[in-house]
Amino acid sequence: MKRIIIHWTAGNYFPSEYEKQFYHFLIDKDGKVWEGKFKPENNLRCVKGYYAAHTGGGNTGSIGVALCGMCGFRNKNCQGDYPITSEQFEAAMEHCAKLAIKYDIPVSPLTVMTHYEFGIRHPDTSSRGKIDITFIPPYSWVEKDDAGKFIRSKIKWYKEKLQGE
Repeated sequence: MKRIIIHWTAGNYFPSEYEKQFYHFLIDKDGKVWEGKFKPENNLRCVKGYYAAHTGGGNTGSIGVALCGMCGFRNKNCQGDYPITSEQFEAAMEHCAKLAIKYDIPVSPLTVMTHYEFGIRHPDTSSRGKIDITFIPPYSWVEKDDAGKFIRSKIKWYKEKLQGE
């Protein structure tokens, strides 16, 4: 595995069977980590119907992690009924750190990114224009274009903490 791509489901607080087809891991509002239908290794060779198709143009070698929620999100002033919770966000960052350790993925802008960042870097893919994750409700002061940097700093913190144990 070469990278981790972080999403929100644009759904409610718990993963549906439908959503489990597209992500390897989903984190609910309480921070519980749910496994998707496919293992990350299925995305080493993307065969239709046998891998998690979470990022248009970027699935091969990528682990898809999604925070359940954000249905109805329009902007920071209109977050919808299912904003990301602090427990959920922190659990997702810790889980991403564990994945980075397990798969020996360095935490950098090229290896750990949001779906939004992937779309910016690859405007010729169907990921162009995706807005997940551009707003982090528990940390509402983080600006849209700084969300990925903030996420990576959290993951690095958890990674260091886990490796120190």
